Amino acid sequence: MESVTQGISSLPSGLGVFKTVPDIFFIPELVFGGLVWILVASTNVLLTNPQGWVMFVSVFCFVVTFLWFILFMIGVNQSSPVWTSLDVAYHGIAALFYLSASVAQSSATIQLQNDFFVSKSYQEDIAAVVCSYIATLLYVIHVVFSAFRWKTS
Repeated sequence: MESVTQGISSLPSGLGVFKTVPDIFFIPELVFGGLVWILVASTNVLLTNPQGWVMFVSVFCFVVTFLWFILFMIGVNQSSPVWTSLDVAYHGIAALFYLSASVAQSSATIQLQNDFFVSKSYQEDIAAVVCSYIATLLYVIHVVFSAFRWKTS
């Protein structure tokens, strides 16, 4: 019974979310995920297939991360030791999704490099690639620290 209690108490709630190492990444994940969403939406989407996937990933991860953050803030994660496993699983999936979206956005940007839309739209695509890789890195860091927390609980 003590290991169950230890697993539950290892997750923060309320303002404690802003004080723990893996959970402090919620805010930058939301910021850079939102930037990817905004930048891709504001460009001339000529290659709908890869950039459609990027939009899906950025919107999906933004919404789920925001909901995950809210659940942590209100303390729902204190009800069961399963939450540490779910935290690792979600952030692992989000990291894989963002890695695939980053590669897709990079490919779309490279294909548009020599087109006549080299001005503002191309620069926004480059910014979306950079923000997407930063979001990927943030999710990877989050899943690594969440896995450490999961293994020690």
